[in-house]
Formats: sequence, structure tokens, C-alpha cells
Amino acid sequence: MKRKIFIFFAGAMMYCCASSSKKQQEKPAFNSNFAGEGRKVEIYTSAKDSYLRLTRTGEQNFSKAEQPLETGLSIFVNPAKTFQSVLGIGGAITDASAEVFAKLSDEKQQEFLDAYYGKEGIDYSLMRTHINSCDFSSASYTYIEEGDKDLKTFSIEHDQQFRIPMIKRAMAEAGEQMTLFVSPWSPPAFMKDNNNMLRGGKLLPEYYQAWANYYLKFIQEYEKAGIPIWGLTIQNEPMAVQTWESCVYTAADERDFLKNYLGPTMQKAGMGDKKIIVWDHNRDLIVDRANTILNDPEAAKYVWGVGFHWYETWRGGDAMWRNLQKVHEEFPHVNLMFTEGCNERFSADAYQRWSNGERYGESMINDFNNGAVGWTDWNILLDENGGPNHVGNFCFAPIHADTKTGELIYTPSYYFIGHFSKFVHPGAKRVSTATSYSSLLSTSFVDSEGKITTIVMNKSEHDEKFSLLVDGYEAVLEIPAHAIQTLIY
Repeated sequence: MKRKIFIFFAGAMMYCCASSSKKQQEKPAFNSNFAGEGRKVEIYTSAKDSYLRLTRTGEQNFSKAEQPLETGLSIFVNPAKTFQSVLGIGGAITDASAEVFAKLSDEKQQEFLDAYYGKEGIDYSLMRTHINSCDFSSASYTYIEEGDKDLKTFSIEHDQQFRIPMIKRAMAEAGEQMTLFVSPWSPPAFMKDNNNMLRGGKLLPEYYQAWANYYLKFIQEYEKAGIPIWGLTIQNEPMAVQTWESCVYTAADERDFLKNYLGPTMQKAGMGDKKIIVWDHNRDLIVDRANTILNDPEAAKYVWGVGFHWYETWRGGDAMWRNLQKVHEEFPHVNLMFTEGCNERFSADAYQRWSNGERYGESMINDFNNGAVGWTDWNILLDENGGPNHVGNFCFAPIHADTKTGELIYTPSYYFIGHFSKFVHPGAKRVSTATSYSSLLSTSFVDSEGKITTIVMNKSEHDEKFSLLVDGYEAVLEIPAHAIQTLIY
């Protein structure tokens, strides 16, 4: 029998909530009838400058609603209007995560797995990993010998030491089907015009087929090792020339590689069911990438979705959520999925920086409200230096391990993600939700049994009293300053 533990955070215990199965159901019959009489709202709260960390902070009754006023704050939820189904919420297991995990004691490894994948934790259901090395590897590597375009030397032996064992343990801890997708950062150096896995470069046309075969071989070998692969992205950040592993594809390059090589190769191998995600980069250029690929029927037929990251703010602008809306308007039957995000520029002095968590809350609310079906954090675990990382690109993770003391450090990002992942499971549908004032952000989901989950985030410096209005009923609630709440009803 799998051991379960309760995890204490600054004296506050996370309470287990009733949760629906992670297994996705095909087109469940959703109950949109809301009976407010006698119904209660169960409240979970995380707040800045307090002990509250995903803590159950009470409940409130619904009563007949009064006309909302402009002088008050309101959140309006309409259960009769539902949108996309949720694929899952989770994070990436990288080489860095797996190497740090291996350094933990057996007790701390179990605590970590329970924290992410157990019901007493935050119940992750989505996972990403990488093909070949990435920046969060201890060194660059591929699965073949240099120059082997026929992939005769292909071997995933490197991953068998740390990454594959951790992925398998995480999947076992989750207890049910975990959705795993994979992404490459760079082809082998000899396949690129700069003869280097690092610093950009482009895939040489004479290796297009060999590289398409490489994805197939990776999936086959991982599945032989007992790890089912749900899907793949074509290239991590295809417009970025990075100091680490990277490869540049223009929109036309990605379209043509997909329709002429990768798509047909997967189909011919009997793997047409693997979901292919294009772009896998920031929201700024997502519209151009979607237009170029999805307006071509021969390319679009292979596309399950468009992936995106949140780093477009690197030059000082705001997050471009409206571009997600544009893609969703133009291609409503194509899925949008957040495939990576993390807080950059690691500093051990900022483990508990509250704004790091708020960045997650704001992004998740806006991404889901603009059509995202899934949300994937970057490294699920890093060490006390924000690594390991072979090019010094150190970052934050929701959980860090101090490898000197063996202790786990839970950051605000962990709790903010948990306000979604612990309560919103695969198969839930997003529900129409709006707020009357900009200091509050909100989104809602309903499961197949009619239970609604509303997430509310207060960005202001003040505690806020607000009314949750649902189909003629209201519950009067209060949220602390700089807090996030999950409301279950």
C-alpha cells in the first residue's frame, strides 16, 4: 500500500479535498444546473505575510442574490456557458530535476513525490521532458554517435541513470494516467549549419528525414522502457538563438518540416495518434506561427495544438494574452497549451518572493480564460543554486532542494500552481467567469458532477470583500491582500 504523508507548511496543514478522477472521460455529460439553496462555498487560501498556504480557511453559504452595485466587488459565474476541457496541469522533469532528486534521502524523495503527485499534495496530471540535452542538463549530449545519420547507435542509456527512473516513480505516484509530452532543444551538431548544438543554427535540409526519424526513435525507446508518450512539440523556442541548446526554424521551415517529414514519418510508423504541438515559444509571435502553419491544410492536418511560453516580457512589455485570443478566434478547433514558464535569475535570497507566485497565478488565470487546455511549469525541482545548468542559466522552481542539508524548500509558486492543479482535474470544463473590478482576477471550472471550482486572485494591497454571484445566488466572501483563493461549491 502506497505510503501517504501530510505535509506541513509553516504550521498550516493542507487539507485533502474531494477530487474527481484524473482520467479524462470522453465528452462527459456536464451538469450546468446550479441549485444555490443550501449550497456552501469551501474556501482555500494562500496569502502574503501570513501562515496561509493552500489552507482551508472556512466556508460560506449561498443565499438569494441582490442586485450587484458599482460600489461593490463582484465575480460573476455562469455555469450554463462552458468552454474548453482541461487536459492537465503539471511541470517538467528535466535532467536537472532528476539529478537533484537522486541526491535526496528516501524519506525526502517520498515527500517530494507526494507533494506534487499525491492527493495530499497538488495532484499534477501533466508532464514534459526533453529529447537530447537542454540547458538544465549537466552537459550537452545526444543519443547517437557523431555523424550517425542512420541512427544505428541510438541509445537512451544516458537517461536511464536519473531521468527515466524519476519519471516512472512520478507516474506510479500519480496512480493513474499521466499525460507526458516531449520536446527537443537541438538536433545533433552535425545536422546543423553551425555544427554546434548551442547558439542557434538551423537544421540542414539533408538531415530533415534523419531528424524526423530521431523523434520516432526516441518515442519508441521510451515506450519500450515503460514510459508512454502522449505527444511532442517540434522544437523548443524555435526563434531563439540561445547560449544553450537551440535551433532556429522560421514559420515556413517548421511548416515544411512538419508536413513533408515529421507528420508523414509518424503516420507511416503507426504513431499518428501522437499529438503534435507547433511553436512552443512565446506569445508575441504566436499569431504569425499559427497563421503560417494552420492555413496550410497539408501541415494543419498533423497539428493537435499550438504551444506557448511566457517570456515575451523580456524586453519590458506586458504579457500578450490577447494573442492567444486571436489564435483561438481564427482556429477554434486547435488546442492552445502553455508548455513552459519559470521565474528567471535565481537568487537564494528570494525563495519566498511572493511576486514569483503571483506571476503564476496571473498567467494561469489569463491563459485558461483565453483558451488554454493545459498548463506546464518548467523544472519541478532544482538545487540551492537554481540548477544544475551547464551554461549558468539558473532559475527558480516551485520546490528547491538544499543538497547540503537535504531539506526541501517550498516557494510561493508551488502554492499558486496548487490552487489550480489540486482542484481542477483533467476533463473539467472552463466556465464563463467575469469580475467587476480589475484588482480581482478569476477563472472557473466545472466537473462532470456539477461541482464548480473558482480561483480568485487579489493583486491589491488591501483585503477585499466581494460577492460570488452564480445563477441568482450569491456568497459574500473576503480575500486578503496579495492572496489567491480556490472556492469549491
